[in-house]
Amino acid sequence: MAAASVTVVLWASAFVGIRGAAGHYGPGALALGRLLAGSLTLAVICLVRRSGLPPRAAWPGIAASGVLWFGGYMVLLNWGERTVDAGTAALVVNVGPILIALLGGLLLKEGFPPRLLAGMAVSFAGAAVVGLASSHGGGAPVAGVLLCLAAAVTYACGVVAQKPALRHASALQVTAFGCFTGTAVCLPFAGQLAGQVVRAPVSATLDMVYLGIFPTALAFTTWAYALSRTTAGRMGATTYAVPALVVLMSWLALGEVPAPLAFAGGALCLGGVALSRRRGRT
Repeated sequence: MAAASVTVVLWASAFVGIRGAAGHYGPGALALGRLLAGSLTLAVICLVRRSGLPPRAAWPGIAASGVLWFGGYMVLLNWGERTVDAGTAALVVNVGPILIALLGGLLLKEGFPPRLLAGMAVSFAGAAVVGLASSHGGGAPVAGVLLCLAAAVTYACGVVAQKPALRHASALQVTAFGCFTGTAVCLPFAGQLAGQVVRAPVSATLDMVYLGIFPTALAFTTWAYALSRTTAGRMGATTYAVPALVVLMSWLALGEVPAPLAFAGGALCLGGVALSRRRGRT
């Protein structure tokens, strides 16, 4: 739970960091810069800990999660949020945990525990309330919604692919080599990143570096550590706490005062997570 909590808090802080960098970096360039910072951090940690290469059996899951989650998800989410407001994006991306539970039950044989399904329903309702409260009104562009939905799908598929790899390799190995794979996937954006980093203000570049070190290198490692000790569906449900924390962080860091309805939605998100984490009597 401590590892999952670190992940949720840092992933929520990423929304604040992305807002500081997105105006100066394109979706692909921002994803590549973030992954480069994360890869460098993870490489240093791997060298210090002498973690070595993952076993061969872990590579299919590492490669799939690296392409889908570290690479595809970050580019698609950055791209979608350029045309869709934050509330709508948060609502659409929060389809991801539902897909994780469904794919985990079908492909990983995790089943469909009633408490998990009930908690996810409550949390999804809370995410919907947060999304509606944060929306600026008007219809969201169809292309932006589809991009956010594609991001949710790649996120869910990446998590389900990562789970089997953790049976053979450590959380650090799975995270580090998944991040290396995602970086390689995003290398076509290297020219764009090189041109934009020269023009971008220092604050935007520091936001990008922060995204790589903390919400990527650290938070993805604590996520993998927690995922190796529970089911994919249960871990996915914990991320429903992210919208509630984003509302609070945006209020404190950006001075954006949320609507009262957003606080109600955040309470529902947290309540659903608590329900999904409870264990029934043996």
